[in-house]
Amino acid sequence: MKENPSEILDLTKKPIGEEVITVKDLCKTFNVKEKSALTIRQRILGMLRGEKATIKTVKALQNVNFSIQRGEFIGIIGRNGSGKSTLLHLLIGAMRPDKGSLIKTKGKVLRLAQGMNFEPKLTARDNIYLSGSILGLTFKKIASIFDDIIQFAELEGFVNVPVKTFSSGMLSKLKFAIAVHAEADILLMDEFFVGVGDLNFKNKSEQVFKERLVNGRTIIHVSHSLTSIMKFCDRVLLLDRGIPLAIGPPEEIVVKYQRLMED
Repeated sequence: MKENPSEILDLTKKPIGEEVITVKDLCKTFNVKEKSALTIRQRILGMLRGEKATIKTVKALQNVNFSIQRGEFIGIIGRNGSGKSTLLHLLIGAMRPDKGSLIKTKGKVLRLAQGMNFEPKLTARDNIYLSGSILGLTFKKIASIFDDIIQFAELEGFVNVPVKTFSSGMLSKLKFAIAVHAEADILLMDEFFVGVGDLNFKNKSEQVFKERLVNGRTIIHVSHSLTSIMKFCDRVLLLDRGIPLAIGPPEEIVVKYQRLMED
């Protein structure tokens, strides 16, 4: 593997369509107070003496450069702590990058995560309206697709039941059924999964995933599932400790990642 990540990234700069995401010289630094094992007495004495907490600088992302064309399905992989989720937060505007960084996006950007939360005390009906509105759907639109969501999730007998009584499988199916109706041009998927429930539902969800969620949209998919990365992605970006190591075809980048894990 080349030592200079930018040399590898240059291989994919040739445009193949309309550019909808542009990232140049992207850096993100966090200043974190280091935890100490001091007792309360020691902390008070330290305050009286004017001692200051130790600040640790963490470079979450360093000089990340890439561009994505409309309709591409891009995967992001790397070990834990590589900056994958931080990158998604920056793309959606939930965080500010370091000075000198550039992020440009065209179209509505939406983040889907496996941890999309429901309100436990609310019913399936109420959670559909709540989650749907967060995903950019109007109440009128939600009403028009409500029956489709319930039928797809196979929860016809549980519409007015609090979701706190649902099994994990029922919750996963309901989350997926709502998410496939998301309205956005660019979807950022953080460990968002396809194939929950039994075999029949897995096959059904994968087909709907391709037809409704992926078709015609630009996708950035962060995942530890190399199976889904290989199956769906056009290109893959490999990050390690915030540094971009390579971007390219899934079959090549996954091999590099596996070698990295072995090392």
